[in-house]
Amino acid sequence: MLRKNFFSAEEIERIVADYRNAGLPDEEVAIMSFAQKVVTDAHELQTEDTESLRKLGLEDEEIFDIILAAAARSFFAKTLDASGAQPDSAYLETVGDLTKTLSVGRYYESGGE
Repeated sequence: MLRKNFFSAEEIERIVADYRNAGLPDEEVAIMSFAQKVVTDAHELQTEDTESLRKLGLEDEEIFDIILAAAARSFFAKTLDASGAQPDSAYLETVGDLTKTLSVGRYYESGGE
């Protein structure tokens, strides 16, 4: 979806490598940082974390959407990884050269190393 509608493959590579220095708007960097904290350290979220998003103009509903999207994506990815699921050929064809970049920690037979 990102590649089709928003970013080139090169931009996605830069975002995955270091979203803080990939030329994204401040709001998107803040959203990604918040989402990363939801996934890795949700128990450490503080009022300041949500306040920083509110200062950028996000409403409580939007912040909750970020929480839900990050948690759901993490759950889905961990479920697929733990069950050993493999992407279908349509996915691999869609992401092409980005397979290795988007496959953190495990690479798929038809997708790279």
